Amino acid sequence: MKKFTAILLILIPFFHAMGQQNTLLLHSFFKDCLLDNSEKNSSVGSSFFPKFESETGINSRLKDSSLQYYDVTETLFKKHLFEAKGQNYYLTISPVIDLAKGKDLSDTSERKLFQNTRGFFIEGDLFKNFSFSTYLFENQSRFARYESDYYSSVGELYPNSSEGYTTQNAVIPGSGRTKPFKETGFDYAYATGNIVYKPHRSILLSTGNTSHFIGDGHRSILLSDNSAPAPFFRGTFQLSPKWKFDYLRMRLVNLLRKPASSSVESYYETKGYSVNYLSYLPSPKLCISFFEGIVWSRGDSILSKKVHPLFYNPIPLVANLSLSEKEIYSIIGLNLSYSLVPKHRFYGQFALGNLDAKQIAYQIGYRGYNYFGWKNFMVQLEYNSVSKNMYSSSNPRLNYSHYNLPLTHSKSSSFQEFILRSNFERKRFYIDIKSIVYLVKDYSSLDLLAVQKIVTRETGSIFLQKMELGYRFNKKMNLTIFSSLQFRTEIFSEKQHSNQIFIGIRTGITNHYNDF
Repeated sequence: MKKFTAILLILIPFFHAMGQQNTLLLHSFFKDCLLDNSEKNSSVGSSFFPKFESETGINSRLKDSSLQYYDVTETLFKKHLFEAKGQNYYLTISPVIDLAKGKDLSDTSERKLFQNTRGFFIEGDLFKNFSFSTYLFENQSRFARYESDYYSSVGELYPNSSEGYTTQNAVIPGSGRTKPFKETGFDYAYATGNIVYKPHRSILLSTGNTSHFIGDGHRSILLSDNSAPAPFFRGTFQLSPKWKFDYLRMRLVNLLRKPASSSVESYYETKGYSVNYLSYLPSPKLCISFFEGIVWSRGDSILSKKVHPLFYNPIPLVANLSLSEKEIYSIIGLNLSYSLVPKHRFYGQFALGNLDAKQIAYQIGYRGYNYFGWKNFMVQLEYNSVSKNMYSSSNPRLNYSHYNLPLTHSKSSSFQEFILRSNFERKRFYIDIKSIVYLVKDYSSLDLLAVQKIVTRETGSIFLQKMELGYRFNKKMNLTIFSSLQFRTEIFSEKQHSNQIFIGIRTGITNHYNDF
């Protein structure tokens, strides 16, 4: 990864005009805007996120044309906090905050919920073909009990004297590992960023430490930003007007400490991850993409080794036909996006684990925009089904996970899910509604840990409804003030409720999935 970064930096001086190659933010607000096909000239793409600015034209949709009479309101509603522009550069800096207080009305204790996030976001374009971005978050949080219990159950694994593993701390989806904060809270920080270089009109290269998402849905059964950012290299190649190829390589981590180390803390076990993603657009309305995602062995708790040479191979299926389950765990899949008529988009995914007919997942979904003639009104329907043992390898070290969290859906496997999402915005005021029903059978949230544990499996259902009301100041950073209500009922051997109410202010640039 360092070699790729060095190459891109060396090439900067050879270009002498400013460009816009940066990637778009992954928050669902930006994805909903990007997938809005209510305009006649909208087309269907490869559904590989984050998208690049130069290939979307979304900036025009995020542009605020309101008339402002003061510098402070001009910045608040339309700009980044700091913007600097010259002949060969464009630099922006904005603060990042998520300050919210709440209460779980079903919790009879005095336990208060809160989110306290501070950070900054920096983005820039240099010369003609080079861009970069980075953001840093410092967080303290206290979550509802169902969230805290899950985050703690998938925490760091430390070897103990009984030749087993002890779970310590916690892991927050989309963020990273934690340390305790005020007994029942979590303290965690993480930084992400990338650099993008466009050496040719048909080639985009990027490297850094961020998350990725494949699909048009609220979920992805191929690759999601559910887990945590990871070091990566990505190449996007427009082979022809109808054919496009994405090449992604990442370094993943099992949060499992090695038993011995010469450093202060033992290292984690690592594994490789490769994606070969070929997209075909037979028409501007239809895109069919073939997906191959493989987790690669890089050793075990004692020995580390270099990844297999086929890790770098861009040709799909070669590794599947050449290597054993002890060396790789693979997902083969399809992603489809079909814009039947303007304002209506159908999508779907299919995934097969390790070429095993018993490991199957699929998704069917629909997005509709501008209902009743109301602009900025979206409705989304989605169904996801994932079989038992999907994403699980015979070698647990190679499970389809990163930071002890699933690389796809937060529920991992053994479930069916029905989703209804809708949002509407008018004059900066917005409402976002989400209803989810889970049916789970023989389910455990610990199936993808790198070590096998004795677990209690559950069969039952979960009902979750959330409504958020807010006012969006700035579309560029998704700066909002909001209040939200979330009702969750879990019906297994016992019935449990969580009824959360929150109020806060937030710059929403990343997703945090707590709707499980």
